[in-house]
Amino acid sequence: MTSDTVWGAGDEGSARPVGYSALLRQREFAGLYASFSLTAAAGTLSGFALGSLVQARTGSPLLTALSMFGSSFAAVAGAVTLMSVADGGRPRRTLVALHGLSLAAVAAQAVPGLPLAARFGLLLVVGFFQSLGTGARMGLLAEIVPASGYAPARSLMNITAGGASVLGFGLGGALLAVLSPYQVFGLAGVLAAAATIVVAATVRERSVRAARRPGVRETWRGNAALLGRPGRRALLLNLWVPNGLVVGCEALFLPYAPGWAGVLLAAGSAGLLLGDLVVGRLLDEAGRARWAYPLRLLLAGPFLLFALHPPVVVAVCAAGAAGAGFAATLPLQERLLALTPDAERGQVQGVESAGRITWQGVGAALGGALAQLLEPGWAIAVLAALSLAVTAASRRAVRREAGAVTAGGA
Repeated sequence: MTSDTVWGAGDEGSARPVGYSALLRQREFAGLYASFSLTAAAGTLSGFALGSLVQARTGSPLLTALSMFGSSFAAVAGAVTLMSVADGGRPRRTLVALHGLSLAAVAAQAVPGLPLAARFGLLLVVGFFQSLGTGARMGLLAEIVPASGYAPARSLMNITAGGASVLGFGLGGALLAVLSPYQVFGLAGVLAAAATIVVAATVRERSVRAARRPGVRETWRGNAALLGRPGRRALLLNLWVPNGLVVGCEALFLPYAPGWAGVLLAAGSAGLLLGDLVVGRLLDEAGRARWAYPLRLLLAGPFLLFALHPPVVVAVCAAGAAGAGFAATLPLQERLLALTPDAERGQVQGVESAGRITWQGVGAALGGALAQLLEPGWAIAVLAALSLAVTAASRRAVRREAGAVTAGGA
């Protein structure tokens, strides 16, 4: 814990929750959270700009979906090769370097003459290192805040990211009416630069960590230990697959309703923001655990309506309601953290994030492929049904793991 913490005596390790205001008074958390939010806004703007560019050039639902979420495929490569870097001795330096790489990639996307093949190549490079950045960031988060502040901290970061996505998707659609995609990329680059400056100026280095040599061998060792436990596998399945399939639904908003895609995406982000606010701030740990399964059903259920081509207002409300279901991620992440040794927090959370991001890419690709064969509304409904099936089939294993976590803390 840093010397400038603001937690009260006995907070660290205490069950007493830490409020948002206390979190934001802590300089390092405030900087980590602000840089994360700026990065999320930059990614939203650049993803929407690239999706619009690809849709206009190719008219392909598959390529459009991949352009918005395809970087997810490369995340798994980073997770299985270099994720142990997230727990290395210089996490701040790692995080700043990865922010710089992201900034360079967004700046390159702003070049008008860049071929589509090069643009997709940049997506893969960013995706490869994105999982490492998430692992380093979340490893730092677990060190910066006390145990009782972890869920509120993740909730606040998700809320802010959701708000950034709402603004990004809403403004993205409006900006593309008056600006070119390349100019929107330029705005995203400004946000990425600000994120790099903020994290460099506020987060301190942590050089005292367990002695380990990051690399491929250490990554494989840690991943084997992570996936070797049935309980962890059940949690990871629920953190990855239902979310990814629902992201596939969202990836089809452009071909489903080109004129309303920005509104639908913004509604989903607004729902995510509201869900994380309620679940992370108003519910205690036991309440979050009770609501995990119903929220998983809410995540996918509303998208079944898209097969009926409802009025736009109904579709927007359905997208918003489904977005609230993403809040089920919080209690599942809490359970995973409870099973993770301190020295492996960065790698475990990085793998969890990489798998979730990768499944978003899988969902987007599957959705795009289905939309080549089916009408987009039906493709959305099929993905939603698959998400519900995975949630229902794995419920028993997740409940068994929840019992194991409770018993371990007794």
